[in-house]
Amino acid sequence: MKSIVALQNLVTPWSDGLEPSDAELDAIDREMPLVLAKVELLDAQIMTIDRAPSEVDERRIRRARNRVLAARRDLANRAAGSTVSGDAA
Repeated sequence: MKSIVALQNLVTPWSDGLEPSDAELDAIDREMPLVLAKVELLDAQIMTIDRAPSEVDERRIRRARNRVLAARRDLANRAAGSTVSGDAA
């Protein structure tokens, strides 16, 4: 019986390029508010899976949806603003 460990370099060679680049890390930082807003919305929805949502639950979900929309808007505006230059004030 052959050990897979002996063949590991053939199966999954180690590469120095496994770390994210600075550009990828910057993109993650830009998208983090949207990711956190989506997690908050998912948490609010999960809390109501096995029961009928109360008025407080509905408010929590509505506010979380609004935060997701605001984060998407901000991300889109930031992306649009960074590609367009020379706009008139």
